[in-house]
Amino acid sequence: MSALETFDVAIVGAGMAGSSLAAECAPHARVLLIEAEDTPGYHTTGRSAAFWHETIGGPKIYPLTAASGDWLAEHGFLSPRGGLHIGREDHRAKAEAFVAEFLEAGARIELIGRERLEQIVPGLRPEWIIGAWEPECADIDVAAMHQHYLAAARKIGSVLRVRARLDSAERSGGEWTLTWNGAAGPGCARAALLVDAAGAWADPVAQLAGAAPLGIQPMRRSMVQLRIDPPPPATLPLTLSFDEDFYFRPQGDRLWLSPHDETPDVPRDAAPEELDIAMAIDRMEQAVDWNIRALERRWAGLRSFSPDRLPVYGFDPAREGLFWFAGQGGFGIQTAPAAARLGAQLLLGLPRDAMTASIAAEIYAPARFRA
Repeated sequence: MSALETFDVAIVGAGMAGSSLAAECAPHARVLLIEAEDTPGYHTTGRSAAFWHETIGGPKIYPLTAASGDWLAEHGFLSPRGGLHIGREDHRAKAEAFVAEFLEAGARIELIGRERLEQIVPGLRPEWIIGAWEPECADIDVAAMHQHYLAAARKIGSVLRVRARLDSAERSGGEWTLTWNGAAGPGCARAALLVDAAGAWADPVAQLAGAAPLGIQPMRRSMVQLRIDPPPPATLPLTLSFDEDFYFRPQGDRLWLSPHDETPDVPRDAAPEELDIAMAIDRMEQAVDWNIRALERRWAGLRSFSPDRLPVYGFDPAREGLFWFAGQGGFGIQTAPAAARLGAQLLLGLPRDAMTASIAAEIYAPARFRA
């Protein structure tokens, strides 16, 4: 067993959540990142077709999204895309309410009609007549962003242990003793604070640390890459149905398509189901008149939601020294800058700054599930 090292903070999970929090904590504390896989971000982070999208997650997520946008742009991780919800006549009331709700929250969004829709999405079938246009929606370079956070954490002295699946977490005398096993052999460390940033594994990690689970539910999201004729125009936006049953966007000269599925799953190396892929293609073909030439690849990832679909940031009220940083659903990448800054402030008792001053952290606290 390796020598017992001591840290201020140990973070379980080195995906986007754990790595961003480590980078924010590193200037103020000695941080250990513990990752079960061979490489950080193997599961959800590495399979995300992420975009910065002001309406994703609902109005209570919008403050995190808005606070993260400037940071993402300043660091060069955004590429212009545009976002569009599309609907039929029976979606009109829903579309109008959707736009009104997010205008009130501060998002840049407008209701558009058939003429604009035809200009934005060539080949759109005639029954799709109403849309909600989000001009600020942008693609995120997920890999570059993740590597930025890992590098920033390492540069300031954080330690990363990969192939280190947590085996035990015991608290005594105001500190945690952690042990793990993996291909690199057994290891151990001590830390004053333990952070659960384990994504789909958040509840099992919490239970290992002696805390009650919160009901963090992994949900499978599937994706397929298609070659279509004609190829998607470079200006094609992220396009979503108001029924939330499909979305697509270009990836180079290919099309990425999802059935927008949220199928309850278990923590694992997720794979797509054939039925989900077939449903995605069928729904797309009902929306656009495009010819599919080839189905080139498919994949799936797990997005993890708390019972109220809001993230969980804060100390467990019943287990001393355990901090939750989990339940980021499908918005964890685009909200990571603000979430990590807020998480570090809550974890280490740091003052709020301009990025986080307007975020109501109490609505994300784990205590809301312990009443």
